[in-house]
Amino acid sequence: MKYLSKIILATTLSLAFVALNPAQAAEKHLTILMAVPGLDFPFFVHMVNQAKDEANKIGGIDLIVGDGQRSSTKETADVEAAITKGVDGIVISPNDVDALAPAIQEAVDAKIPVVTIDRRVNKVPGILAHVGADNVKGGEAQGQLIEKLFPNGATVMNLQGQSGASPAIDRNKGLHNVLDLAKDKYKFIFEDTAGFDRAKGLAMTESALAGMAKPPDVIVAANDDMALGALEALKARNLVGKVKLIGFDALPEALGQIRAGNMTATIEQLPGGQVRGALQTLVAFLRDGKKPDQQVTLLTPIAITSDNLNQAERLNEVK
Repeated sequence: MKYLSKIILATTLSLAFVALNPAQAAEKHLTILMAVPGLDFPFFVHMVNQAKDEANKIGGIDLIVGDGQRSSTKETADVEAAITKGVDGIVISPNDVDALAPAIQEAVDAKIPVVTIDRRVNKVPGILAHVGADNVKGGEAQGQLIEKLFPNGATVMNLQGQSGASPAIDRNKGLHNVLDLAKDKYKFIFEDTAGFDRAKGLAMTESALAGMAKPPDVIVAANDDMALGALEALKARNLVGKVKLIGFDALPEALGQIRAGNMTATIEQLPGGQVRGALQTLVAFLRDGKKPDQQVTLLTPIAITSDNLNQAERLNEVK
């Protein structure tokens, strides 16, 4: 083999991705589209920054960044423009897995290899690989933490993510996988989608709390933006610390709030590991013709609390 492989160790995970020798990797210049649902999500800004850094390390890559602006129509247009341009490959996290399937299929049909990250597209055959987090296990980690915090039972408010987004669906499934096993103890007193949006998380939490005779024991959110919105609503009612608050994504701001004692936990899904693994897989195929050993690679998320903040990927960004 022309290229060497190395093992990426991420927290408690051991995942094998193909790694490229930078000197050898620069032999064939590549143009790659990285399309994300929206750069107003801090999570995807971090992913793009990690992708740029990895592309520079590999060498010989022009990385085109597509900002989907939370619109499946816009992200579809980004993919179609990349196909017309004749890019060598595509790394994509689809805004909506069903809505983006036709554009991704068009890329596959055009013999452009596609690697999905974060959000998996099951309806399109021929995708080279998927590298992401196991969001069901991430939701289960939230549920298991609630069980640990409230062994005798709890009332739960659940802020769900964007409708149609596979992470939102899977995280909600995982949460229910755990807590529904003891429905007599863990009661969902409020569930609705706040669309992964901070302002909606704030407004929805304010509205829900106003309609409750007693606040919930815990608020669980499918991402940190919604959790941080909920935190503002808790502050307004002097409920910080009295209501446990669990997010997802391990954003630096959320990690700072955990360190300050204002949030209980978040879920780390290693977005940097996802996107670096995706680029390595794509470039190895483009330059060496090597297909990944496994078509789907899922990192196992972990719950981050004040006890294990050092395991958070972005802790060094906390101000």
